[in-house]
Amino acid sequence: MVQERTLPTFNAATSRITKEEGLRLYEDMVLGRLFEDKCAEMYYRGKMFGFVHLYNGQEAVSTGVIQAMRPGEDYVCSTYRDHVHALSAGVPAKEVMAELFGKATGCSKGRGGSMHMFSAEHRLLGGYAFVAEGIPVAAGAAFQSKYRREVLKDESADQVTACFFGDGAANNGQFFETLNMAALWKLPILFVVENNKWAIGMAHDRATSQPEIYKKASVFNMAGVEVDGMDVLAVRAVAQEAVARARAGEGPTLIEALTYRFRGHSLADPDELRSKTEKEFWFARDPIKKLAAHLLEQNLASEEEIKGIDRKIQELIDEAVKFAESSPEPDPSELYRFVFAEDE
Repeated sequence: MVQERTLPTFNAATSRITKEEGLRLYEDMVLGRLFEDKCAEMYYRGKMFGFVHLYNGQEAVSTGVIQAMRPGEDYVCSTYRDHVHALSAGVPAKEVMAELFGKATGCSKGRGGSMHMFSAEHRLLGGYAFVAEGIPVAAGAAFQSKYRREVLKDESADQVTACFFGDGAANNGQFFETLNMAALWKLPILFVVENNKWAIGMAHDRATSQPEIYKKASVFNMAGVEVDGMDVLAVRAVAQEAVARARAGEGPTLIEALTYRFRGHSLADPDELRSKTEKEFWFARDPIKKLAAHLLEQNLASEEEIKGIDRKIQELIDEAVKFAESSPEPDPSELYRFVFAEDE
């Protein structure tokens, strides 16, 4: 078992969330979890092809960050583990599912599949298959927001960009180059490292000379913070501070969320490298169960309300599967469309 880091503590009592906010966070995480469970079922039934990387266990990071932003206005840049980021950003579940089925009604018109979710409408800048590939793209989005506001004097251009990537990407050159530029130019961006301890089959501690990724921010004179990525309220609190700082023109933040994926690297991964002891340690920290317990303890929700959300989301996902199954395949005559940007 790889050595466990001491997780940052967070006093949930200081979060001061309303009932509406708490239920919204819970619903978003349940949507991500149940959606991914259905993806696994559909993959093993032969409805999806290629590599499919699921997000189970990491929902508190996506929900905590994106729900602290302005979905539909602020920008989100993802990785190949992108389904749940898309859902948190507001892309309808039926469009994400249809994309996974390779259908024309998918958010990328059936051309992207699991690893390349995209939606201009929802400011989702894409999922990226290559490690660290989305980091400079996210910086470009943040740069245009700053340029429009400061050079073109567009006061409405106060958008913030959230860039998600894994611990393995923090050893990639694009990570260091982009953080340097973002700090120099004080770009309105959150660099969110989802440190789930494993880069495919490589333990994070074995692959880097400084396992505490958030400390690398100091090299760039950038704010850096670690957070318990299994606690959505902790992630949300850190993200809210970083978003406010970015929107105020105070520059970027590097957030290292300590989290864990409950499944293998992809659905083709037998997941034999991680020890049973390690898995059990993290399974016991399920972020959805943790939030549900908090809502009940604080009288922000009842058991029936919690179960009602679970039922509603399951029905939504079942409808998404029906939509995907009944949707048309992309027309072969449009094979060369969308290679370049075009108006529709």
